[in-house]
This record gives sequence, structure tokens and C-alpha cells, in this order.
Amino acid sequence: MKTLSRREFLRLLYLMGLGAVGAGTLLEAGCGPSGSPATPTTRPLDSAPTLLPSPLPTGTLPPTVAPTATPPSTATLLPRTPTLPPRTPTPPPAAGQAYLAVARGGSPAELTRAAIAALGGIERFVKAGNDVIVKPNICSASYSYEYASTTNPEVVATLVTLCLQAGAKRVRVMDSPFSGTDAAAYSRSGIEEAVKKAGGEMERMARMKFVATNIPQGKDLKNWPVYQDILKADVVINVPIAKTHGIARLTLGMKNLMGVIEDRPLIHLNLGQRLADLTSLIRPNLTVIDAVRILTRGGPTGGDLSAVKKLDTVIASHDIVAADAYGTTLFGLTGNDLDYIKAGAAMGLGQMDLKALKIEEIRLGG
Repeated sequence: MKTLSRREFLRLLYLMGLGAVGAGTLLEAGCGPSGSPATPTTRPLDSAPTLLPSPLPTGTLPPTVAPTATPPSTATLLPRTPTLPPRTPTPPPAAGQAYLAVARGGSPAELTRAAIAALGGIERFVKAGNDVIVKPNICSASYSYEYASTTNPEVVATLVTLCLQAGAKRVRVMDSPFSGTDAAAYSRSGIEEAVKKAGGEMERMARMKFVATNIPQGKDLKNWPVYQDILKADVVINVPIAKTHGIARLTLGMKNLMGVIEDRPLIHLNLGQRLADLTSLIRPNLTVIDAVRILTRGGPTGGDLSAVKKLDTVIASHDIVAADAYGTTLFGLTGNDLDYIKAGAAMGLGQMDLKALKIEEIRLGG
């Protein structure tokens, strides 16, 4: 019988539906994959996908599992590919509410609150008892938020506060950095400290929760390893920072969703359509684009303060395509200049014609 590593054993537990009890208990007790204290791992862009162990022979059990009267069959231990329904889109705005809001000229907290208020308030998106995930961009542990490669901590913390005030059961904040460890990236970005002060939770994304998932509406991307909690949460709030990107041209809302999948290098093949396909599955309830500072060149990581432009702007909409289309204008572009925005609009995921939308612009301060 093949001897399973601890990582493989925990993976099996999760697939058997025991992950919350078995794997979670072991990790919380401080057991890492090799028996050492649990520490976050670096996820480089070119990392290989996590491999599942070979199916166990019928009648055998993983090590350390006590025998039972009826041993589990191999069918029980085989990985499953879930097909989860896409999240129900947020309904269109009611009379008097903006389709898209742009706030300028205040502090990050003031800008965020003003933009959300113009959309009808956070209560339009978050109900009492909801499980909420906030997905910022925490792509790297290399630089603090002043370098405009990661989302502004005050924008994220303000959203956490608003969700809790609306009665959310819990608010988790998470991302999967491609450079540095989770712990280092969360700390260096300033987001971890701000979120904890606001009463939210920082979650390190466990590898065992990335599961190959069917994408029913996908045109090119039919199945991909997706973080399962992002699909099960009641509400997902997507909070990208507006910045340049060497392949996608710009990182905005749809591009920010790459932080909830594995095997990211392959997504860059036919990137525009594949980002739209991924968006069709995740369907964030709200997209808030942080343009307090934007990165005008050298993205996605940056590192040159001379490439940072301070705009003191926040864009928000229930429509991720519309939010991204407006975000391009900050760089002198239009939605037609980005393949993923065009693909998203073609799939009916949102509207990119800004002239057809009710856009409320709020000017704060003097």
C-alpha cells in the first residue's frame, strides 16, 4: 500500500467531507504538511498544480484512520468536480440609485462610504446573517500600498466595517499572492492590521480548498481549480486596485479574480475570454475599484514611486463590466481597449457602454 504524505492525507479528508473537522483541527493545532509548525507557503506564478494521490485499492484505508465495520470504497476517495450554480447577480438599481458611482477628493474611507451610499447603501448588497468575502489585491509581499500594487487598506477596512454594520455574520478578507508568503504579503500591504481593527478576519487560502470546478457558461474555460469558499459565500465584494499589467494591459475587477484560482499561468492563454469565463462563475455582488493611487507603469508589481499617480478616487458598481470600463478611463483608454471587458460584455455579464448608464459623480472636500 502506498504511504500518503500528510498533505495528501489532508487533501483526502477534505474531499471526503471531513476537511472542516480533520484538516482544520490539525492545522489549527499547528501541524504543517511535514509535521512542523504550520506556515504559509509561497505561491510563485510558475508553481505546479497540487497533485492528488493515486486512488487507494479497494478495502484499504489512509494511514492513521481507524478501521470501521464498512471501509470506504475507492469511489468515496476519488476527487469530485463540483458544478456549483453561479452566484445570483445583484438586481439592477432601484429608482434614484446610481448604476455606477465615482467619488473623488476625500480620504479613502470617505470615498468608499460616499460611493456605496450612492448605490443605495451597503444594505443593498449585504443582509443580516450573511457570510461575506472581501477580495482585495494583495499580489505581492514586496511593497506597501503606497506603491499602488496592492489595494488601499483603508478602502478594504471601510468595506469590512460597513458589512458588519449591516449585520453580516462574518467578513473574511483574502487573496493568494504570487510573490512572498501570505503572512508577509498580508502584513506588508497594511491590509491585515486595518481589517483586524475593523473586526474582520484575514484568511490564508488553504491549498486543499482549490478544487477543479465546472464553469457552465464558460466559452473557453470549462473547468478550473477554484477556491471553493468564494463560490459558497453569500456575498463577494471585489476590491481591485487600478494598475497596469504587462499582459492584460490593466488590472481591474475581472483581472483581480485570478487571486481565487490556481494554475494561473495557463489563464494567460486567451486571457480576455478566460477572465470573462471565470467571472461568469464567481459573479461578485459588488465591485469597488481603488483608485486612490494608480500604478501607471511597471505593473502588476511596480516598485517605482514615480509611476504612482494619486487620484483620490473610488469607483463602485454592482456591474463588474461597467466598473472596469470606467476604470480604463483613468488611463486614457476605453472598455474596447481591453479584451476581457469586451468578452464580458459579449457574454452578458454587464454593460460597457458608459453613455447608457446612470453614473453619479461625487466630489468631496473643497
